[in-house]
Amino acid sequence: MSMTTVMTGNGPRAFFSSGLQAEQTPFEEIPIIDFAPMHGEDAAARAAVGDAVRAACTEVGFFYAKNHGVPQSVIDNTFSAAHRFFDLPMDAKQAISVEKSDAMRGYTPLLGENTDPENNGDLHEGFDLALDLPETDPDVKAGVFGYAPNQWPEGLDGFRDALMGYHAEARAFGTLIFRAFAMALELEEDFFAKAITKPMAHMRVLHYPDQTAAQGDKQIGIGAHSDYECFTILCTDDVPALQVLNSAGTWIQAPPVPGAFIVNVGDLMARWTNNYFQSTVHRAINTSGKQRYSIPFFFGVNSQEVVEVLPSCQSPENPPKYKPITAGDYIRSRFDDTYAHRIGEAG
Repeated sequence: MSMTTVMTGNGPRAFFSSGLQAEQTPFEEIPIIDFAPMHGEDAAARAAVGDAVRAACTEVGFFYAKNHGVPQSVIDNTFSAAHRFFDLPMDAKQAISVEKSDAMRGYTPLLGENTDPENNGDLHEGFDLALDLPETDPDVKAGVFGYAPNQWPEGLDGFRDALMGYHAEARAFGTLIFRAFAMALELEEDFFAKAITKPMAHMRVLHYPDQTAAQGDKQIGIGAHSDYECFTILCTDDVPALQVLNSAGTWIQAPPVPGAFIVNVGDLMARWTNNYFQSTVHRAINTSGKQRYSIPFFFGVNSQEVVEVLPSCQSPENPPKYKPITAGDYIRSRFDDTYAHRIGEAG
């Protein structure tokens, strides 16, 4: 197989070209981390979770998280709401187009994104939301990137409550992941707390049609990419599609695990850790013959938080690879490179 590359927000990443195929990796190679201790008072048990997270983020790049604490009823309600939304007529969905929101809230149609510039658009449609802030919020009034009201469809009872209920639960679990990350990086457990008081916690519900052979390998569910924020909490239905690039440059399958989320490192955390935690390149290819739905939750920090290489991740022999940047400026630049309606707007 020949080598090729995919661009991440922090530079190119090499992988072996294998078309749409990925290896079926032995299950034990993908770590499953039990987060139950993070809900408790046993400091040693929490530290052990941090150790497991460090190993996963440096050796594998992603992990499954069980005992996360998000109720199954909240997950089920969110998937049900997503099905009802994507079944709406196109004009009802386009009425809340993401193009109407500078903060990237609302509906994106099929091919409205292109995460891999080598491809011809992503075969999914999505609905985006984040913190649901009023127009009177001081950051909204000041135009701080990432802060805005959400857009909501008309006449879809329970949709807003279902999605915001999931958002609140995922944000709570994400706070525990940040605590585990802090321990993994040999920092105080609450090190990141001050940076996530008003986080750019961006959430999506996604619908993937079946990926037919006629579309070839230049138009897939989501092209090869790394996520923008600090980390992603992914919940999927039972349809397998996710493929992850391992440290050897090989695509491997990451099948759904009942009761567990999939967590992967994003580019902002890679910058923060000087690539000690490297962001995970992944793609989604739905060849199941069925529709697929997923809920990615992208946990970032406050928009105006300055992200610079952590002291524990640099030394005279390993100087910072990245200049300081505010989280909002970084995320805005990544959106500008991905969404069809924003390409060319930057600058």
